[in-house]
This record gives sequence, structure tokens and C-alpha cells, in this order.
Amino acid sequence: MAREIRVGGCVLRLSQGDITACRTDAIVNAANSTLMGGGGVDGAIHRAGGPAIVEECAKIPAGPHGRCPTGEAVATGAGRLAARFVIHTVGPVWRGGGKSEEELLASAYRNSLLRAVEKKCASVAFPSISTGAYRFPIEKAARIAAAAVKDFLAEHRAPREVLFVLFSAEDLAVYERILEPLAQDSLTE
Repeated sequence: MAREIRVGGCVLRLSQGDITACRTDAIVNAANSTLMGGGGVDGAIHRAGGPAIVEECAKIPAGPHGRCPTGEAVATGAGRLAARFVIHTVGPVWRGGGKSEEELLASAYRNSLLRAVEKKCASVAFPSISTGAYRFPIEKAARIAAAAVKDFLAEHRAPREVLFVLFSAEDLAVYERILEPLAQDSLTE
């Protein structure tokens, strides 16, 4: 199974583990719109990063529907984490597919990558956004994530490394299956 592809001089990699331990320039937080922490990845990042992250999040001006609208992303420092930045993005709650969930999820990935480029990050680590408590089907989410990241890297040629850090072996296997045809495509480009 594919665990790495090259796109536009950049690399997209898969790994299993704890995103809070990543030594990338930025890690992406699958946040809720308040940006004040929650469960899953969001809670783990806030706990590991410490109070500095919450303090920075509290200073972000509130948007029209909460602090961070679905599909958007904002960056803060990373507190005690090994990364330099945390990019907080709000993925969509799965409501059956008729509420623009796919477009909003792709937007969450693109906007996170834009924040990484703005912060001059050479490397960024993503969790599987919206597939936990927000119930987005993992297979569908992995396809959207891989395509959004691949397209962004092809267009912007940055960041140099994007890592998907999957918590479970089952999620990693899904992403490996999705990445396999993209790996074959990248060989012919």
C-alpha cells in the first residue's frame, strides 16, 4: 500500500501515531468553531500544548457564526508542542451529504494549507478531519483530503512536506487504499 506520493516537488506521507508528538512546523487541529478545545484531536492538542494556545485562540476576533466558520482556518502558536504553529480548522458535521459537507471539508484542508504557506511552514501534519465526533464517513473523507492536498501541492508547490497522522491502524489502512491510485498517477506525471 502507498504511504507516500510526490507532487510538485513536495511529498505527501501517511503515518500512524499521535499528532501532538509531530515535529513538523505546523500541526492541524480539527477544532470546533469556538476554538476553545473539545474532545478528540482538539482536546489532545489543547492539553499537550497548554494554556498558551487557549489564550491565543481567545484573542481571535469572532466570525459571524462563532469564532471560526466551518471550512475556514486560523493559526496560533503551538505552546508546549514540538511544532511552531497550530492551524485550527473547523470541519463539517456529516448530515448525510446534502449540506455541502464535501465542499466544506475540502475547504478546511485548502485553508489550512494556505495558513501554513502564510506562516512559511515547510511541513504540516493533518489528522483525519471530521471523521470522529463529526461522523464524516472515513472513506469519503480520505478521498476528499487526499485530492485537496494533492491539488494544492500541485498548484502552490508548498509546503514541502504534508503528513497525514492517523490515530488508528484501521484509519491508516483506509488512507493507504486512497493514496495508492494517486501514487500511481504521480509516477506518470
